[in-house]
Amino acid sequence: MEALAIGSAPPRPPGFALAPLTRHHLHRSKTLAPRRLVAAAPMDAAAAGRGTGPAPPRCARAETDSEDAVATSSHSAEAAEATGAAGAATEQGNGALVADAAAAAAADVEGVDGIRIRRRPVTGPPVHYVGPFQFRLENEGNTPRNILERIVWDKEAELKERRPLYMLKGPLENARPVRDFVGALKASYDRTGLPALIAEVKKASPSRGVLREDFEPVQIAQAYEKNGAACLSVLTDAKYFQGSFDYLEAIRNAGVQCPLLCKEFIVDAWQLYYARLKGADAVLLIAAVLPDLDIKYMLKICKILGMAALVEVHDEREMDRVLGIDGVQLIGINNRNLETFQVDISNTKNLLEGERGQTIAQKGIIVVGESGLFTPEHISFVQSAGVKAVLVGESLIKQEDPGKAIAGLFGKDISPVSAA
Repeated sequence: MEALAIGSAPPRPPGFALAPLTRHHLHRSKTLAPRRLVAAAPMDAAAAGRGTGPAPPRCARAETDSEDAVATSSHSAEAAEATGAAGAATEQGNGALVADAAAAAAADVEGVDGIRIRRRPVTGPPVHYVGPFQFRLENEGNTPRNILERIVWDKEAELKERRPLYMLKGPLENARPVRDFVGALKASYDRTGLPALIAEVKKASPSRGVLREDFEPVQIAQAYEKNGAACLSVLTDAKYFQGSFDYLEAIRNAGVQCPLLCKEFIVDAWQLYYARLKGADAVLLIAAVLPDLDIKYMLKICKILGMAALVEVHDEREMDRVLGIDGVQLIGINNRNLETFQVDISNTKNLLEGERGQTIAQKGIIVVGESGLFTPEHISFVQSAGVKAVLVGESLIKQEDPGKAIAGLFGKDISPVSAA
């Protein structure tokens, strides 16, 4: 039985602009899934204030023509239209239309921009009251479809607490010099004849839980560097991976020379500036999350800041999108399915066959293999497919000595000392 929202809609804040429903919204509204009741609990005061505001921006895009550019713009046209549509429906007191318009906008963004992960957090009042109980209605628009979508929605909510960008400008001017991430990968490949290693400093994951109880990020980073890692990847997401920007900063301040990749779920340009401030030399951009225009803007910002960008793809559609974007130097192929979390390293080979592989070679793009790499045979397989670098975390971090585990992964000692 479908539950109905009772009561009037909250008032609009001063200056809140409305936008008309677009033809995309009208088209999608015909195919939306019905809402259903999913939870009931005694009403409390804390819950009454949740989720009543407009959705946060998809990406704070920046004008990046000069080094003084600051990313301050907010919603894209689609997001602005969706927010306006939701506001219009709220004014009419129709809670169901709010949810439907939000779901339609989310689906439109996915279809128009080519992204698989909807950039739409919970919209409209998620809690409805009937007597002494509160009910949350689950529908297509306000329920994450998989773990990555849930992470992204939580990340956008988390960013509402960020410091204003202008407060980062002064500290950024005094940040440690950026190091050549791409150059380090090329130098390692030339030295060893094997894919360059981006070793990951990672405590936990949503699918595996805690990977290492005695987690000392600086010691792990130093061990990786000593045993041949070309670069390091540092998890900074706290909620799902138990990471921290403090780990990134501590590793940089400890004197580790390997360039550092900030492994974060980037959804806003502000995160690029913050990562650079904390010592990052490169960042991860996920094509399943970011539409093409956002990737283009973020690549420009990375260039201004001197950072590299590892653009991650999962399937043929994402690979084709990224190959159509100018300025991409690094493409990471993640062998993990976004929805099931199953891993198949043959995904790397499939995405590098035929014309795609030729285009990558012509553009001089370095391909990074990600996920499912545990043995020398795995390394050999992806190298034969065209990979020149690998990003490895779990198979190293779970070993008693993560640094020495590198030799086991590659089947030989790849440390600089062994080469000398």
